Amino acid sequence: MDISAFKDRLTTQALSEGFSKLRICAPDAVPAVAARLKEFLALGRHGQMGWMADREDWRGNPAALWPQAQSVIMLAETYTPDGDPMAGLAMPDRGVVSVYAQGKDYHDLVKRRLKRLGRWMMAEAASIGPQPQIKVFVDTAPVMEKPLAQAAGLGWQGKHTNLLAQDLGSWFFLGAIFTTLDLPKDAPETSHCGSCRACLDACPTKAFPAPYQLDARRCISYLTIEHKGPVEEGLRGLMGNRIYGCDDCLAVCPWNKFAAAARDIGYQPKVGLPELAELAALDDAAFRARFAGSPIKRIGRDRMVRNVLYAIGNSGNSGLVATARAHVDDPDPAVADAARWAVDRLRQ
Repeated sequence: MDISAFKDRLTTQALSEGFSKLRICAPDAVPAVAARLKEFLALGRHGQMGWMADREDWRGNPAALWPQAQSVIMLAETYTPDGDPMAGLAMPDRGVVSVYAQGKDYHDLVKRRLKRLGRWMMAEAASIGPQPQIKVFVDTAPVMEKPLAQAAGLGWQGKHTNLLAQDLGSWFFLGAIFTTLDLPKDAPETSHCGSCRACLDACPTKAFPAPYQLDARRCISYLTIEHKGPVEEGLRGLMGNRIYGCDDCLAVCPWNKFAAAARDIGYQPKVGLPELAELAALDDAAFRARFAGSPIKRIGRDRMVRNVLYAIGNSGNSGLVATARAHVDDPDPAVADAARWAVDRLRQ
C-alpha cells in the first residue's frame, strides 16, 4: 500500500470514528503565525492569559513543538445546535451558556476519538514502513489549531478569528495529531467571508478592533471564563445574561446554513437555560455536582456566581434584589463586588 492510499484509508477511518473532516499540513506551514502572535501579545490583547506568552515560541512555530513531526493531521468534530443559540438572550431571568459547553466536556470526547484513530494509524502504518510516532492535542497544549487547520484546508479563520468551513459552518471543534509519518499534504484554504460583517457587528462588546483581529479583553467568552477578579464596569452591562461564553459572532455567520449536524450524542444539551436564582445559591460542592463532566466546572463556583450576579444586575427584575444582596459579604471579593453592583443596578 502506498502513502496516498494510506491517507485515503485514514480519512475513511476518521469519518467512521465520528469526525466530520480530515485534512493534513506540514508543521512549518504557518510561517506568518509567529509575527501575528507577537503583535497580539505586545498589544496586551491576551489579557490575563499569561500562558499564551509563556509558550510563545512553541505557539508561533508548531515545528518546534516536536521537531521530529513530519505531518499535522487536523480534524473537525461538529457540535451544531438544534435550535437558535441566541433565543435565551430574550429570557433575562435565565443564564445563557455557550453551545459548546451544553453537553459533555469536548476535551474528553475529542481526545478519546483522536486516541482511537491514533491507535488505528499505528497498527495500519506497519504496511508502509517503519512504525510512526504520534502525539494528539485538543486545545490544552501550545498548538495554534486554527492557523494549522486553515493551512491544511480544513476551513478558514473568519473575521471573528474563529474557524469556519463551507461544508461545516462554524460549529465544530478541532483536534490535531502530530506524526512522524510523512503524509501527502492538502492545499490551504482561503477566506470566503467577502464583504460580510455580520460577526463583527453582532459582538455586544465590540471585541474586534478590525476584521480578523480580536481583543480578548473585551470578549465575553474571555471575560466569563478566563478573566479573574471583577470585570470592568463598562463591560458588565453589555454582557447581558451570558454567564459562560458567548456565541453571537458564530450564530450570525451566514455559512451556518451549511452547518453539519452533531454526530456525538455527548454534545446534546444538558445544561439548558438555568435560572439565575438557582445558580446564585450554589456553594462549591453544589456547583461541582451541578456541572460534573462539563467544561463549565473548570471556572469554579466563585467565577460562575460572579457571572450570574452580573446577569442578575442586567435582568431588570427587582425581585432578584434579595438574591444579589445575599452575596454582598461573600468571601470572594469579586463575587461581593458583583453583588453590590447588581443590587445598585436593580435599584436604579
